Amino acid sequence: MSLPENAPEAHELDLRGVPCPLNFVKVKLLLDKVVDGALVRVRLDNGEPLDSVRESLRAEGHEVVAVDNTASSYSCLSIRKHSRR
Repeated sequence: MSLPENAPEAHELDLRGVPCPLNFVKVKLLLDKVVDGALVRVRLDNGEPLDSVRESLRAEGHEVVAVDNTASSYSCLSIRKHSRR
């Protein structure tokens, strides 16, 4: 998965094997530490972890830029952080 060259610093988190809802909590903790507009890439197990985190991020106002699910057992979400206004 490629990110735009002019993108702010990207942060990565590997949450494969982390159960729900801990995976979303860990993503949220990372998002709290990065600046608005930052890209965060998260590897999650397919199924409930991927679906739950993606829905929760959207509900919080963050942008799911891409979902790369070319691997058979996990997917990689690219997320752009947005502040709640």
